[in-house]
Amino acid sequence: MDEVMIQVETEINPTENEGKVKKAVSNVFGDLITETETAHVGSILTAEAQGRETLIPFRNLLRQDRVRDAARRVFRAGTKGKSIFFCLNKQVAYAGHVSFSQETGESPLGSIKVSVKCENPRELVAWLTT
Repeated sequence: MDEVMIQVETEINPTENEGKVKKAVSNVFGDLITETETAHVGSILTAEAQGRETLIPFRNLLRQDRVRDAARRVFRAGTKGKSIFFCLNKQVAYAGHVSFSQETGESPLGSIKVSVKCENPRELVAWLTT
């Protein structure tokens, strides 16, 4: 499979603990190197990684939580060109599980926004969901 680039972004609200938000991201994607930048309200946590192996913890959670069919639908709907975009519920991620959400409105603390770029998104979706 061709090179895969993963970008993760989520807001850290003033009422949230930065360490807990980092834990939510690491529960889903493993130990990514994160950066935090100050925003007009709170902060923005970002992470970037390369390589399909970065997605192995996420793939395992999709299997464990038995949400592969739902994931397949979300990934297909979020595919545009060579990118796949989807959002995860931050609170559920903190608990070590996967729940897909809308970008705004559905999760009171905001969502974890994920963008995956690769040459063949269809092949990546098949790998993630089998």
